[in-house]
Amino acid sequence: MPAKAEVLTPERVFASPDLSGPQARGVALSPDGSAVTYLKAKADDVDVTDLWIAPVAGGAPHMLIDGRALSPDNKVLSEAEKSRRERMGLKTRGVVEYHWDDQGKALLVPVQGDLWLYDVASGQTRQLTRTPGDEIDGKISPKGGFVSYVRDDNLYVMPLSGGPERALTTGGTELKSWGTAEFIAQEELHRETGYWWAPDDSKIALAHVDETGVDVIDRVDIAAEGGTIVHQRYPRVGRPNAVVELYVADVATGARVKVDLGADTDIYLARVNWSKDGKTLYVQRLTRDQKRLDVLAVDPATGQGHVILTETSPHWVALSEDMKPLKDGTFLWSSERDGDKHLYLYARDGKLIRQVTHGDWPVADLEGVDEARHMAIFAASKDTPIERRLYEVSYAKPGEPKALTPAGGWWNVSVAKQGGAFTGTYSDPKTPPRTGLYKADGTLVRWIEENPLNEGHPFWPYRDHLSVPEFGTIKASDGQTLHWMMRKPAGFDASKKYPVIVQVYGGPASALVSKHWSSPADQVLLDAGYILFAIDNRGTPNRSVAFKTALDRKTGQPDVEDQLAGAAYLKSLPYVDGAHLGVTGYSNGGYMTLMLLTAPNTPFAAGVAGAPVTDWTLYDTAYTERYMGTPKDNPDGYAKSSVVARLGSLKPNSLLLVHGMADDNVIFENSTRVLYGLQQKAIPFEMMTYPGLRHRTGWTSKPMIHRTHATLDFFNRKLKPAG
Repeated sequence: MPAKAEVLTPERVFASPDLSGPQARGVALSPDGSAVTYLKAKADDVDVTDLWIAPVAGGAPHMLIDGRALSPDNKVLSEAEKSRRERMGLKTRGVVEYHWDDQGKALLVPVQGDLWLYDVASGQTRQLTRTPGDEIDGKISPKGGFVSYVRDDNLYVMPLSGGPERALTTGGTELKSWGTAEFIAQEELHRETGYWWAPDDSKIALAHVDETGVDVIDRVDIAAEGGTIVHQRYPRVGRPNAVVELYVADVATGARVKVDLGADTDIYLARVNWSKDGKTLYVQRLTRDQKRLDVLAVDPATGQGHVILTETSPHWVALSEDMKPLKDGTFLWSSERDGDKHLYLYARDGKLIRQVTHGDWPVADLEGVDEARHMAIFAASKDTPIERRLYEVSYAKPGEPKALTPAGGWWNVSVAKQGGAFTGTYSDPKTPPRTGLYKADGTLVRWIEENPLNEGHPFWPYRDHLSVPEFGTIKASDGQTLHWMMRKPAGFDASKKYPVIVQVYGGPASALVSKHWSSPADQVLLDAGYILFAIDNRGTPNRSVAFKTALDRKTGQPDVEDQLAGAAYLKSLPYVDGAHLGVTGYSNGGYMTLMLLTAPNTPFAAGVAGAPVTDWTLYDTAYTERYMGTPKDNPDGYAKSSVVARLGSLKPNSLLLVHGMADDNVIFENSTRVLYGLQQKAIPFEMMTYPGLRHRTGWTSKPMIHRTHATLDFFNRKLKPAG
């Protein structure tokens, strides 16, 4: 045991092997229950992932497909594939996704735009496609008869028994595409696909997307070698969306039937599900203002349907993946109608049978169903918002949920399609992510990646500096509880005063305060002598409807107020240097950073804002209109939410602005407006731009090393008193 722990550097944080240890990502139990598959980064390159398999019966896990071997470094991906990976947040290369067939006989593996098939019986991998274009959104049909994929805006099927591919659609173009999810569906509705197989392989429901009416936003995609003009169809708030139609195609003949989605074409195609018998297609239709969600039961033979269920809200209706059609024709559903998200059981015709879960806590996700035992298996933060566990509850007989996993940290799970077995990844502030296979009752079957923090673990040399968070609460102005988390540097001395860096996201997409293993990158700031603090303001997820909707039409108001309340709490602590508070965040966190730096009498001396939205009129339709309405309907809310309008309040030299120069989500124009505004007001600031980087993808080891150094250097200059 070393006398003194090593100090982490940005170079080591983002080097190989991963400091958090070997982690299983994208974990799935094979349909026959014989094996667990997962993605794992290479020990010598954290930016490349391989496909691994672990037999359930025992034996060591082993690599199934080498991502480096199948991933040519010089392959240039199409803009469609780049965009899809950006929407999915895929940051590595090699094997980045895979799909089991429903029988457990084969795995489909997309690699750098081509498709490979692994045959379980033979153990052989063969390349299915080898074309100049990229095959995207590949799937194996439910019965295992076909592989399907989209290429050059058309949908193709290939029989696995042998024979050439066949185009199920023709004439698709970039502006009028088949089988794809449009930008807004992928980015804001979390619908990543545009086609859905029927259970018997006979039909495919598929979307047709017409983007001709969507505004063209010309952006300069600046890379190291120079810039290109991208004519991006980007639906900004209040402007036209793509027009999406839904069809049902016969796989054998290619004949298509159009689904009647109603007279109003300015809607969102939210979700599509087949009934277990394939006789009904369930379509979720969301109004443009997102205050009404209809579930249509459609006859796939005629395309005609009717509404069987409607959800409404004066704020917005939350989408989920919780609709689960059952073999007896009933289906499970989730709703926030009683003030928290809970599960409900419905008859085939949309008649409510019963509410399944109850209480002053929200269900997070319906993870699976064990129909043999009539059990709904779901994740929830039932006892506290800062922990998550897995539960089961009978949907046939009302009762209290039973916890399947222990308390104390955060669980992410994947439940088998049958039987209720699950893979679970657990972490807490002292425990790096560890993944195991569990029986339906929560009993551990075997470790997939145990990842113990002991001698030999990559983080072992730094363990003495591991900061275990303190958790607490304060009250918002409306009386709701706000949870905070604080980490102190090693050797903390309560008689001294420390500068603090507040880490913020603050938006509806993510909460920061939870009992999970923290990024080793944070240790760099802790080792530099900073206290790290985070508080989840009103509007962040995993809470009640009242908590989440407090910012309805008020982005930049209650959320900023709560963060300022957190700063006031910090300044009341005797060991906090109240004159040297910093703040940093990315995306919505970048927006919050700028709002906090420009707040009247701001308590923050400096901030690092990454890829911030600075004017919500520049952002997309579905996200912005969900929470803010349109500028026409909510002019006061938009005025109060604008960073650009309050730049005159920024303290000189208090800002480091960071942005990727190929960002197609938070367009670079968001930052150029800040640049121009501050220059016009002659307010000094600092900026760091990153050629070729998008909003999520591209932020691999080397740029992250640089960004971490830049952040640390900036805060050291701004938050540490001279001497």
